[in-house]
Amino acid sequence: MAGSQTALPGSAMAGILRDAALYALVTFGLCVPIIAYRTDPGPGSELVLVPRWGLVAALCLTIFVARIVQRLVLLRRDARRALTPSPVQATEAVHGEPDAGQKTSKAGLYSFIAIALTLPILAALATGGLSSARYWIDLGILILTYVMLGWGLNIVVGLAGLLDLGYVAFYAVGAYSYALLSTTFGLSFWICLPLAGLFAGLWGMILGFPVLRLRGDYLAIVTLAFGEIIRLVLINWTDVTGGGAGISSIPRATFFGIPFTAGDDGFAATFGIPYDSMHRLVFLYYLILALALITNFVTLRLRRLPIGRAWEALREDEIACRSLGIDTTATKLTAFALGAAFGGIAGSFFAVRQGFISPESFNFLESAIILAIVVLGGMGSQVGVAIAAVAMVGGPEMLRNLGFLKAVFGEGFDPSEYRLLLFGLAMVAMMVWRPRGLISVRLPSVSLGERRAVSGAHVSEGHG
Repeated sequence: MAGSQTALPGSAMAGILRDAALYALVTFGLCVPIIAYRTDPGPGSELVLVPRWGLVAALCLTIFVARIVQRLVLLRRDARRALTPSPVQATEAVHGEPDAGQKTSKAGLYSFIAIALTLPILAALATGGLSSARYWIDLGILILTYVMLGWGLNIVVGLAGLLDLGYVAFYAVGAYSYALLSTTFGLSFWICLPLAGLFAGLWGMILGFPVLRLRGDYLAIVTLAFGEIIRLVLINWTDVTGGGAGISSIPRATFFGIPFTAGDDGFAATFGIPYDSMHRLVFLYYLILALALITNFVTLRLRRLPIGRAWEALREDEIACRSLGIDTTATKLTAFALGAAFGGIAGSFFAVRQGFISPESFNFLESAIILAIVVLGGMGSQVGVAIAAVAMVGGPEMLRNLGFLKAVFGEGFDPSEYRLLLFGLAMVAMMVWRPRGLISVRLPSVSLGERRAVSGAHVSEGHG
């Protein structure tokens, strides 16, 4: 036993070096056509190729070293777990208790909610005025929109276990529903908001019928195709949707009929306060915050009802779900419809905030980002999805303000151009260290006696 332990590091180290060298070789092959040469304008009208082999060598060396460090860390962790299992690990298989990293602190949760409720005030105090806080309020609106979308998709993917890659289609249905109803029939935002959710929910049921018998990869392919079909319809149905030019001059939201204008019938004059164009933005912030909280409240309440328990039963085992007499058809359709309805309401908010929509705003990348938020946060976890939305949407925006990155990588360095690369790195890191998301622990919807959390290692990942 002792001899095998002393011989293991040498053989393991050789394997680690070979593995790291292979990673560096693959990195070199990817860098040659993408990074090795940069095109700069020459003295005339031609382009000049500028070699960047030093950068390629630095990237290959970085990948080589990072892979060695990763393998060593994982090797030591596995060896430590095998030799000296902790008490939590020893009892986890019996009691299903989550480890410390899977739990959420109540103090942290309350702080998160308090910051969300007071963000405009905190931003105004920190920047010296409401106008100068516009960037932070805009960023808060963007993050909350993705939080609501993530919570909507969490019903379909996290609770019901139905892998949906075309969720952006319902987002588009909601946005175009409000844009067409308001510009064509003159309906107000408050009437169009529930109608957009209703129309998107109907489209969710329309998608649900043909995919009732599909699971896993096949379901993902069909939903992906559905999202692309909706986008192509928006592009080619030019008489109704405006085609690639989109729809502009979408009416802005009002405070229950009171417009945010400087006139005598405007919001400022009605409430006797000085006019400020930021009033509308603050109102939109609290509007999307309220919509997101309603989404969370409805989802949590439904989880306690039979339909919510049927979603989770469907996620864990569809065959066992049928044997218990649960109507899987109705269960799937309700999950698709409800998730799509919340996506449609978020789309309606997007249209009223932007004032202009086009099919380019609803491409597959949006679906990928929303799904990545759900997976990164931990499928089925409402808190985890909110944290992931802050990290994935607010993180790249925060990078813009890090001036020292330009000092390291040059004045022309723009972190936002590397957003997809950062997404990829984040997902790879999550697959290695936390494959079930930031918060993978799940609380049972209904329990007898003490309500004990279940470790993410003992629940399904939702491939239904």
